[in-house]
Amino acid sequence: MTNPLTSWLAELAAELGVDSTLVDRDLLLDVARDAAHGVARPAAPLTTFLVGLAAGLNGGSVEAIEEAASTAQRLATARTPQPG
Repeated sequence: MTNPLTSWLAELAAELGVDSTLVDRDLLLDVARDAAHGVARPAAPLTTFLVGLAAGLNGGSVEAIEEAASTAQRLATARTPQPG
């Protein structure tokens, strides 16, 4: 049986015209987790969107994704979460 998250990412990547081999699911989930815990829960999807946008604007390579993700994680883990 196929993992629903894996099949969703493959389907979405194909529809968006994105090379699914560039999608590091675990890295993006880690970024989302760090943003949710270090900033606020709603920061998770916004942060991953900005990571993807920044990576795309910087060439869309695996290295660009990793650099944007690293920046987001560094900033998120350095914050003290605010209530609410």
